[in-house]
Amino acid sequence: MEEAKILVVDDEQAIGDMVEIILRKEGFAFIDVCTSYREAELQLLKEDYDFFILDIMLPDGTGLELASTIRKRSTAPIFFLTAKAADADILRGFMHGADDYITKPFNPMELAARVKVQTARYMATLHAKRKVFEVGEFLLDVEGAALMVRGEAVTLTQKQFQLLELFCQHPNQVLSKEQLYEHVWGYDGFVDDNTIMVHIRKLREKLEVDPSRPKYIVTVRGIGYKLQV
Repeated sequence: MEEAKILVVDDEQAIGDMVEIILRKEGFAFIDVCTSYREAELQLLKEDYDFFILDIMLPDGTGLELASTIRKRSTAPIFFLTAKAADADILRGFMHGADDYITKPFNPMELAARVKVQTARYMATLHAKRKVFEVGEFLLDVEGAALMVRGEAVTLTQKQFQLLELFCQHPNQVLSKEQLYEHVWGYDGFVDDNTIMVHIRKLREKLEVDPSRPKYIVTVRGIGYKLQV
């Protein structure tokens, strides 16, 4: 959860600071605290946050308006932390996109527990949606169609990308040439050995320090290839 970015917006600096201290003790490392609507708006232009904790009453606007603005660009969890405890206020908060509503005064440990649960769920969904595979010295971002090898961006052809994605989906599993050809080229029954060999070699050249002695995409003689992790 250290990677999660949290924005806390409360017009009382002391409460914002206390929330930050509570969350840092729970392992959250990236937390911004704002005391006004305008300050929060500026932060939203600079950062993409994974969690929001909002007060409703702000000196230059409301947390409800801010929540509506956030919901137009993000599905990240929104908590209202406010002194407004009437049923109508709580309902209004949920109608503006809130995932939870905590009234002041609040139990710090309860707040921390709720934030941890919701953040873990959101980050897991986010990673699953992005389909990011990290293997040794390379990282494949399927949704972003990006490959990073030893910190450097590497360009792949469409077929190379599809091959690598297939290997990443089945780590340590031997994939036959027939399986590779069917899934990447879409042909069932016919296998062009030369085409597969050329693409595997090109892929190794982009992943491996020594393509002639691969440590990631290895040959399983007489069967096919596998991604060794």
